Amino acid sequence: MIDEQTVWAHLDALAKPRRSLGRLEEIAVRLALTQARLDPRTTPRRIVLFAGDHGCVADGVSAWPSAVTGMMVGTILAGRATSNALAAANDCPLRLIDVGVAGPRAANPPPFFRDARVADGTVSLAHGPAMSPAQFDAAWQIGADEADRAVDDGAALLIAGEMGIGNTTPAACLTALLTGIDAVAAVGRGAGADDAAVAVKTAIVAAAVQRATPLLATDAVAAIAAVCGYEIAAMAGFFAQGAARGATLLLDGYVATAAALVAERQAPGSARAMIAGHRSAEPGHTAALATLGLDPLLDWGMRLGEGSGALVALPLLDAAAALLGDVARLDAIGASRAD
Repeated sequence: MIDEQTVWAHLDALAKPRRSLGRLEEIAVRLALTQARLDPRTTPRRIVLFAGDHGCVADGVSAWPSAVTGMMVGTILAGRATSNALAAANDCPLRLIDVGVAGPRAANPPPFFRDARVADGTVSLAHGPAMSPAQFDAAWQIGADEADRAVDDGAALLIAGEMGIGNTTPAACLTALLTGIDAVAAVGRGAGADDAAVAVKTAIVAAAVQRATPLLATDAVAAIAAVCGYEIAAMAGFFAQGAARGATLLLDGYVATAAALVAERQAPGSARAMIAGHRSAEPGHTAALATLGLDPLLDWGMRLGEGSGALVALPLLDAAAALLGDVARLDAIGASRAD
C-alpha cells in the first residue's frame, strides 16, 4: 500500500519544478491512491449505462413523460446519444444495461446491450416503497456482475451512467436520507421541471424520506429500496464491486453520486476508489460529494447524466496518469534541486 506522502514525494522527484502543475498533481495523487500504485492506469476503461423507469413520474415530478426513457435507450442503442459520442471521443467502450425500463424489449439489440430487467419500472415512491429489498438486491447484483465483467476484461477505470426519466427524484430522496439535508436542499429541476413540478417533487421527496428514515438504523436495505431506482441500485452494486476489485471509479453527476452514497453505506470504504468528475447543477450534489469526501474535477453546470460529465473529465485523469508514469525523475537526468 502507498500513502499520500509517498505519492507527493514521487511527484516532487520528477523532472519539473516542485508542485508546478498545480491541481493536476492533486488529481494525480488521488488517482494513485485509488489504485494504491505510483503508476496507475486509466486504460483500458469502460462506461456502463444502467436504465430504468420511475413510477413517481406519473405524480408530476418531471417535465418529461416516462416514455422518453425508452426513446433514449433506443437512441443509445443506435449509437447517437451524447454518451455514445463522448465515449467514442475518449476511447471508452460503452455498455447499456436495461435494469427496469417499461415497455417492449429491444429487437435485435447490439452486442453492447444487456437485458437484465428486474421489473417494468419502480412503484411510485410517492405512495409506498419504490421496490422491495429483494428487488434492490437483484439490481445491485446486476451492477456487481457488470463490474466483475469489466475488470475481468482488463478495465482499470470504470464509469457508471444512467438513463431514467424522473430519476433525480429518487436521487434527491437518497441524498436527503443518507446525508441528512432536507428536501428543499436536495431537490432541483432535473431535466427542466418548472416551479410547479419542483414544488410537487419537493413535497414527495420530503414525505418519502420521512417514511424511510426510521428504517435506516434497523433495516438499511429496506429504507434505501423504498426510495431507490433500479438503475441507481445497479450503479451502487457496480461501484461497490468495482472498488473491491481495485478499479478507479470516476463518478458522474447527481444520480450517480446518489448511487455512490448507497455503495459507501452498504460497502464502507468504496469511496476510497472514487474520483468525482464534476459538480452537477443539481443543488443536492454538493452535500453528496461532501459526505463522500470528494472534490470534483470540473464545475461546469452540467446536469445531463448518461455519464457525460465523467466522460468530459476523463482526459484529466489520462494526463495525471501520464505525469505519474511517463515523466523522468530528476536523479535520472543527473539534476538535483537546490532546495
